Amino acid sequence: MIATEARSPAAPEPDLVARFAEALARLWPEGGRIGLAVSGGPDSLAMLLLAEAAIPGQFEVATVDHGLRPEAADECAMVARVCAERGVACEVLQANVAHGNLQAAAREARYAELAALARERGLSAIATAHHSDDQAETLLMRLNRGSGVAGLAGVRARGKVPNSDVPLIRPLLEFRRSELGEVVARAGLFATDDPSNGDERFDRVRLRRALAGSDWLDPRWVAASASHLADADEALEWAAQREWDEHVTVVERGVRYRCRAPRAVALKVVERAIHGLGGRARGQDLARLLDRLECGEAGNVGGILASADGDEWVFRREPPRRTG
Repeated sequence: MIATEARSPAAPEPDLVARFAEALARLWPEGGRIGLAVSGGPDSLAMLLLAEAAIPGQFEVATVDHGLRPEAADECAMVARVCAERGVACEVLQANVAHGNLQAAAREARYAELAALARERGLSAIATAHHSDDQAETLLMRLNRGSGVAGLAGVRARGKVPNSDVPLIRPLLEFRRSELGEVVARAGLFATDDPSNGDERFDRVRLRRALAGSDWLDPRWVAASASHLADADEALEWAAQREWDEHVTVVERGVRYRCRAPRAVALKVVERAIHGLGGRARGQDLARLLDRLECGEAGNVGGILASADGDEWVFRREPPRRTG
């Protein structure tokens, strides 16, 4: 569904504009022109409209066509048209998506294009439209999967565009999805509708509908918990770095670790050792490996062999398999 103008468009409510401006001032006190990532969905369109009201002339828009759906080109054209009608600069970016996990690959390609545009245009930051309902849904989904602190941590309000040094801000994290939808409706626009948002084969869609019918659960407070968990994960990262500096030795053929930390910190050190040797492991795999090491047993995760040697744990790459 493509956005069109209605008869009586209205500006966003002043209190929403003030909240958006306050969030920007808090997250990006350095100022400068920023880039808004706008897909054409209701959340990012609302961000565009709020920025138009709060910081006119201080932002540009980027919309990304991944080439994964036939409708994508029309959706990007709609965003460009909405921007043109408002005198806002808009760049339509083409992203090449690698094979494999399409959602993850599309996200990586999108961020790569946004980072490149920010550097090219001299933008001081990129802003995305993640909001409190997104945070709440992600936290509850991961709770249902037994995730640890890192998995439960919500996205940060300020960070970096992945694999770059470009600042990334999320000024809508304290906004509800319904509030953003109202901003778009008042403007007389109809946002694009991704068919996957109604497909109950996806956990997020089923959870979203369940939350919509729960009047006792406030996603804003669930999202706040996700933010607190992100703070806790940052503290664990700090402790893990100290544990690494004091009790890890990198040797020619691997890593030796004399564990002196609580389990949550040790998990992060073990993960870093495995990743540093070129392996990859999911949270549950790391937890099971740590169980084995604590019992003096050996294990293999992500192509990395781990074993106990006295009071140390030793990590080495798995030898290449013989062929022929």
